[in-house]
Amino acid sequence: MPKVILITGASSGFGFATAEALAARGYIVYGLCRRPMQHVAIRYLQCDVCDRDQVAAAVAAVVKGQGRVDVLINNAGLGIGGALELATPEEIDLQMGTNFMGCVNMCQAVLPHMRRQRQGRIINLSSIGGVMGLPYQGFYSASKFAIEGFTEALAAEVKGFGISVAMVEPGDFATGFTASRRNSEATLADPDYGPLFRRSLAIIEKEENGGLKPEVLAQRMVRLVECKRVPLRSVVSNLEQWLSVVIKRVVSGNQMVGILRSYYKA
Repeated sequence: MPKVILITGASSGFGFATAEALAARGYIVYGLCRRPMQHVAIRYLQCDVCDRDQVAAAVAAVVKGQGRVDVLINNAGLGIGGALELATPEEIDLQMGTNFMGCVNMCQAVLPHMRRQRQGRIINLSSIGGVMGLPYQGFYSASKFAIEGFTEALAAEVKGFGISVAMVEPGDFATGFTASRRNSEATLADPDYGPLFRRSLAIIEKEENGGLKPEVLAQRMVRLVECKRVPLRSVVSNLEQWLSVVIKRVVSGNQMVGILRSYYKA
């Protein structure tokens, strides 16, 4: 029987490209998103991953319809740019709640079913920003650092139940993520941070808009769904950004901060 795959944030970008690629391979694909969607090959369910009741209802609907969930792909996320000092509690809660707690909510809802099955696979979307702290994207990086630690610990806890866990660390991609980024009004208006933030943001947006196509990541996701032994971490990026991950492992912390400050003109 074809695998049953559940993908969050499946209305656009990575999530939509991955859902289409997996559906084309004959899998039963359910996509979760906050707005109503229809697609000939993707079974959409309306769900906000920040709402635990909605998450529970969506997972229950999939299990009722198919009897199981074989693969969970936690892709839902957003970005809020600005200075860490000036971030509002609402911005922090939205950033961490969507990117990190949304992932946690989905895992906690799906894992009881995977444990009962004694098999399953969970793939969480991290980022290169989860490997290094990006200036003026600090809470985005914090949310992805949290996913890194959560995923590593989860992989150790559930391996004995036949469940494999992995994370994907994308670099810059040309998706709708850039246009939908929310930028801190307080930072833009601040006489100290404002000019620096605008300069840094211009570099970030240029890199993203000139980045890889989401279909590149979708094909990697297909391989991670189908491979027998899934690697814990997979970097998906251009050569320059892949090298930055390698450099992070060998230079001192102060040197890495200097590299990031220079690159992003922070």
